[in-house]
Order: sequence, then C-alpha cells, then structure tokens
Amino acid sequence: MSHRNWYAMNMESRIKGCMLGGAVGDALGAPVEFLSLEHIRNQFGHNGISQYAPAYGRCGAITDDTQMTLFTAEGLLRGEARGRSGKSSEFVAAVHEAYLRWLLTQRDASSNKVFLQATRREMLGWLYRLPALRSRRSPGTTCITGLRSEVMGTMERPINSSKGCGGLMRVTPVGLFFDDAATAFDMGCRIAAITHGHPSGYLAAGACAALIRMLLEGQTLRESLNLVVDFLKSKRGHEECVLALEKALAEAMEGKPSPEAVEHLGAGWVAEEALAIAVYCSLASNSDFRKGVLLAVNHSGDSDSTGAITGSLLGSMMGVENIPAEWLEDLEIREAIEQVAVDLSIRYKGEAEWGSKYPV
Repeated sequence: MSHRNWYAMNMESRIKGCMLGGAVGDALGAPVEFLSLEHIRNQFGHNGISQYAPAYGRCGAITDDTQMTLFTAEGLLRGEARGRSGKSSEFVAAVHEAYLRWLLTQRDASSNKVFLQATRREMLGWLYRLPALRSRRSPGTTCITGLRSEVMGTMERPINSSKGCGGLMRVTPVGLFFDDAATAFDMGCRIAAITHGHPSGYLAAGACAALIRMLLEGQTLRESLNLVVDFLKSKRGHEECVLALEKALAEAMEGKPSPEAVEHLGAGWVAEEALAIAVYCSLASNSDFRKGVLLAVNHSGDSDSTGAITGSLLGSMMGVENIPAEWLEDLEIREAIEQVAVDLSIRYKGEAEWGSKYPV
C-alpha cells in the first residue's frame, strides 16, 4: 500500500472516530444531562451510567449537540462546493446558512436577510430531511436566539456576551476540515462567535478545533495542548480558557480519575469548563475510549456536551475501530453521521467532488 493510500485510510478512520465518537458521547450523556451526580448514582448505581439509557423516546438518541455538529460540517462542505463551482467560498457565511437550516428544523425562523435564501426548498439538502434532525432535542437558548437575530455575530461585533458551551460543542468538524491548526483555531472562533459573543465562548471553540486538527495528524494530546495554549495567549480575553486548561492538566496529574475530580473543573455549562472537562477526561482515559467518555458523562452538569467533546477528542486520536461496537450499533442515525465523515475525508482520498449532495 502506498503512503498516500495509508494516510487516506488512517485519516478516514480518525475522522469517522471523531464524528461518531462525539455522537456516542452525546448519546451517553443525554439521559443524565440535567441530573446531579448523586441522582445519577441513585438511578444507575455507584459507577453511574455505563450504557445507553432512554432519552427522546429511544436508547442511543443524539441531542442538539450532534445535530448542530452535522450542520457545521454541511456548511463547510457547501462552502467547499461553492469554491469548486467558481463561486465565493465564504466558509463562516456558509456555516451560518447551515445553522439557519437547523433553526428551521426546530420549527423556528430568523429575521436575518439570508434566512429565506438559505432555506429555499432546493437548498434544504439531505440532512435537513432526516427525522432525527427535525426533532427538538433541548436546543440551547443562546443558539436559538442568536440565529433569530437580524445580524450574524462576529468576534469583532458580538451579538451577546454568552460563553455557554453551545458554540464549542458543534465545532469539531472545523478541525477535520481545515488543513492546519492555526486556521482551524481561527475558523473555530469565528464559527462559534456566530452565536456566542464572550471571548471564552469562542476561544474555547477555537482551541477545540485546533486540538482536533493536531490529534488528527498524530500529535499527542499533551503536545497539542502546549500549542493551543500558545494560540490562546495571543488573543485578548484568553485568561479564563488558559486557566481552565491548566486546571485540567493539574487535575490529570493528581491521581486516580473520578467524577469528583471532574466536578473540580466545573459543570461544563460554560465553554471553558466544558473544554477543560473534555481535556481532563481524555488525558485520564489512558487511551481507553470507554473509560474516558464514561468519566465525561458521569458528573453534575452538561453531560451530553462534555461527553460529545471528549468522544470527539478520543475518536480523533484512536480511530473508529476503538469505539465500543455496541455503542456504534445502537447509535441514532449512525449511517448519516458516518456518511458526513466520509464526505469530510474526501480531500485525503484525492477525490474531486460530492456531486449534488451539497447544493450551492
């Protein structure tokens, strides 16, 4: 096998690992998202939840985290398709339009001038038509209100002061799509700032996208964190994110992983805490996907988001082969998530286009 073919196959495994791993973590955390650690243990035993439990009418159900992650990927792919067709490929604008289609799936609308264009029948696409993506799965208030706005949020002109994790939990495809960590960091920030205007809200997202990119290329998590901290320190308002990551590293060096250690880092409702929890759980996993993701969902807080981010980090490092088979088998819309991962990996295969799958 040529080096190019090996590289493409390895990349596809890691990209699938990232997308499917994130969805698995999301689905594991969904039933316990709003429960305290004490309540989780009372319901599932001292070790907490360890398999899918019912949420949204089934076991293995995804939430708005995976929905928005898929629409992030769709926006990036449509931006690429526009560029290949000779049109302007403004990736942030393309992702914003994809989010407006997601907003429509939530039976909501926007006063932004591009809403009607982005949601024309011929622009809706195949993801929009999936029933699981047209179901309300406790969408974040900031995401909804931000997308309703007449203007698209930017880092330079924020539309609010939110640092909730809703900008972070959806950006992993950015790290899979752009070819270098610096670009992934910048684009992750800009895409999160569409709805989340606080520096900690979008800088944490940029940091996550950059981590995904570096892990995809085979760097270790500790090596990647050093570079990400450098990226963060070059930006105004970085202090909360850097401190949160430093706390995660210190906690990982302390000793035996535990839910109590996770809770020392916060609840994950805000972006820098969610990123710190995911980094801690990934470091503490000892390259065991199951161990890391279960640690990430068994705490008092935003369990589906911390599970999703942890699953994405570990999947990027380890590849899809290391995700427990039973979790993949029962995962809602697994085939669609895997198809998007394949579409994201096309550049590594040297293929030219996706056909009409992503209308421009």
